[in-house]
Amino acid sequence: MTMNAKRRKAHDKLAALPGVRAVRRPVRPGADLAGKAAQGGDQEFDLFYVRAGRKSPHPLVVIPGGPGAASIALYRGFRRRAVAEGLDVIMVEHRGVGMSRHDDTGTDLPPEALSIDQVVDDVGAVLEDAQVDKAVIYGTSYGTYVAAGFGVRHPDRVHAMILDSPLLSAEDINAVREATRRVLWSGDEPETAELATKVRRLVEDGVLTPTAAQLAAGMYGLAGPDVLRRQLDLLLEGRDWLWGAVGLGTRLLFGRKTPYHHEPDLVERIGYRELNYGAVPDGEPLDPALALREAASGEVDYVAEPFDLIDEMPKFSWPTVVISGGRDLITPPSVARTIASLVPGAVLVNLATAGHSAIDLRERAALDIIKASYEGLSSDLPARADRLDSTPGGLGVRMLIWGIAAAAVAEQALPAVVPRTVQRVTAL
Repeated sequence: MTMNAKRRKAHDKLAALPGVRAVRRPVRPGADLAGKAAQGGDQEFDLFYVRAGRKSPHPLVVIPGGPGAASIALYRGFRRRAVAEGLDVIMVEHRGVGMSRHDDTGTDLPPEALSIDQVVDDVGAVLEDAQVDKAVIYGTSYGTYVAAGFGVRHPDRVHAMILDSPLLSAEDINAVREATRRVLWSGDEPETAELATKVRRLVEDGVLTPTAAQLAAGMYGLAGPDVLRRQLDLLLEGRDWLWGAVGLGTRLLFGRKTPYHHEPDLVERIGYRELNYGAVPDGEPLDPALALREAASGEVDYVAEPFDLIDEMPKFSWPTVVISGGRDLITPPSVARTIASLVPGAVLVNLATAGHSAIDLRERAALDIIKASYEGLSSDLPARADRLDSTPGGLGVRMLIWGIAAAAVAEQALPAVVPRTVQRVTAL
């Protein structure tokens, strides 16, 4: 999306927020800023970042997931609460997203501008501009791969690291498939045996498509097995109003571009080309790769990942905490356990009833883990895991879960035939 008047107004409003700064960065890999004029004047752009809180020697650098999640607008509430806890927070607006989307002419960054290598070096450039020698690097989901890559490329800039719902390699899809099928197809655990029976029936009936199965996996992580079980019962009865509404909401939040909050359209190529998001389908049921391929707006073929973290992580020399949600089917616990075994002295914190991304869904627990890391008490975190897990999500998360559960009860009480007009709206 080329910069227009409406977008410029929103951009300028965000740029005026306290602590927001821009640093000049090359558009293309290997570009020499000094050679800008010789290359036609389009070789650099403004990469934005924000710093909030009292400045400290080792600020917290938070790298969100996606790729596609913005930082400056989307995480304003988190930064406000983190600052209230005494934290010094830096967040970089990912190139190709939000305030860092355009070159100097107001045109979208070109495809060759978008790679993990460049994103990693952007973080380093921000620390240089902010005059920070070392930082605590917190990545969540996709952001953990960037955080770990930063550790590989700039090990002298890492004071400590927190990897929340982490990625390890382009082969993670195998762990995702195994976890998804174990929970939703085989039902190997007591809390999921009944779920799996229902899922198999719905797949056989053609109700749970690959995309719908991913929605079920997300609902399991967010709201837990009881809420998902009630929704599956409704589907088995032919009642799909709530399911359609949840699907519509998910598409609006994550599948479509929301300016300055969620903008995956340019940067999704990173996930597919470098992290194998759209892996070759294996022909088995509930393959997440099928859903991700359907969601892509561009090319889906994997090329190569930029780092060999399996080889590099044993070289990490800083304190590291790995956070895993026991119900996370997006970056499953088996990946987190492998990472914790690779990084010397890493502390694994398992939040048994949590889903994906503690900083988004279990913010209070994430803040407590961050504070423990600063206080040098990260080794105590596994013993506190049950207490951390019992910490509720933020108000917005709790209201969302309550709303889904309440709507399921309401739909159960409605006549079996939902008005066609409602069905048409939720199918859009």
